[in-house]
Amino acid sequence: MPQRATKIVATLGPASSDPALLEEMIRHGVNVVRLNFSHGKAQDHIDRANLVRQAAQRAGREVGIMADLQGPKIRVGKFAEGKVMLENGAPFVLDAERTEPGDINGVGLDYKELPRDVKAGDLLLLNDGLIVLTVERVVGPAVHTTVKVGGELSNNKGINKMGGGLTAPALTAKDMDDIRTAMSFKADYVAVSFPKTATDMELARQLCNVACSDGHRPGLIAKIERAEAIPELENILRVSDGIMVARGDLAVEVGNAAVPALQKRMIRLAREMDKVVITATQMMESMILAPVPTRAEVSDVANAVLDGTDAVMLSAETAAGKYPLETVMEMAKICEAAEKAHHHDIESDFTGKTFGRIDQSIAMGALFTAHHLGAKAIVALTESGSTALWMSRHDVKMPIYALTPKLATQRKLTLYRNVRPLLMDTSADRDTALADAEKHLKKRGIVQTGDVYAITCGEPMGSPGGTNMLKICKVG
Repeated sequence: MPQRATKIVATLGPASSDPALLEEMIRHGVNVVRLNFSHGKAQDHIDRANLVRQAAQRAGREVGIMADLQGPKIRVGKFAEGKVMLENGAPFVLDAERTEPGDINGVGLDYKELPRDVKAGDLLLLNDGLIVLTVERVVGPAVHTTVKVGGELSNNKGINKMGGGLTAPALTAKDMDDIRTAMSFKADYVAVSFPKTATDMELARQLCNVACSDGHRPGLIAKIERAEAIPELENILRVSDGIMVARGDLAVEVGNAAVPALQKRMIRLAREMDKVVITATQMMESMILAPVPTRAEVSDVANAVLDGTDAVMLSAETAAGKYPLETVMEMAKICEAAEKAHHHDIESDFTGKTFGRIDQSIAMGALFTAHHLGAKAIVALTESGSTALWMSRHDVKMPIYALTPKLATQRKLTLYRNVRPLLMDTSADRDTALADAEKHLKKRGIVQTGDVYAITCGEPMGSPGGTNMLKICKVG
């Protein structure tokens, strides 16, 4: 089992759908596979989920599946010629009622509410900010603009408004259908696009709960990509299981220069609030076409790791790139090198801290004791995964092994930094369970005779959130 703490999320697509290749990607470091619901039909996603589960089984590694919802389509319509070249200073009309294909003078809109959301003087950013339009006036359904920064504009490119302010709801009718599809194959995580408030995430959770009658509860990831989400960050985190630093749309709305500091703040806040965090967008973008990353990309990935992100994500690099396996291998190498170089004073994590819950106190006690004893590993017998999550919020230089009898918990834990989840049936008898755990660890070569490790569990065994015991063991 690799000793890398930072997890890798890879997007499945045409470039990575070959079963043998996907299996190799999992062997070489993919921990969570992202299914992008912006493309494909319901059955396509069900088939891809089956493909992932089979590849993971062959690789002998459990991986998580993240269903990434499309969110609102805030886009221009199609052009007669597929694209137009917009010149600086030229007029251009975005018309919500236009049905004929677009041309050099204007285009229709997938997002019909745009005329209500903008006013004269607003800046609209198209195609990830490569094209900038200044709103001159709004006449009924038509937004009249002047091209401030021109370039090629093609079919269905996205629209952002500088500073945010588009009213599109985070969850569309399509997203609601897609949640039902994701729950049909028990997606481990659901990523919600463009949430603005905690209410968006609470609605998504209700929809997931309703769609899954057998009690399956996916982790909910809020993709932070709207300017409005930034002041609401703490509230959004409170009702989510984690966030994704979605740097593409976010950069367009708040400006490129603001994103690095926001990324650091988001990672820090997520860890402080005991939530997971994924850093995403263009991490290894050049490897879509090139067999090696740029030095800047290497630094970008390494800095996210040094900041404490749980996972780094690959999008088009693995979905449509020429080198999906090589990209995963390069990313794994960068993560490992950054982790080795990182020195963190764990003592400072406990200074002035109080813990209100017994299970959280036990988790912290295990970290503190194992660190000072130079233990080989920290082990948590866990039903829900909470103990392992709390432990993973602190940067210890030893692996955390989460032993759980629940497959859904094992798969959810694949995203937590420095946690190695293993499936193990847990006895109802505490002493038997502890002995079984040591056998399990020895069989896998994780501990050997003479090694010291810390292990936590709860009495009575099998009740979620009941961790109340810490034991220091020496392998006999």
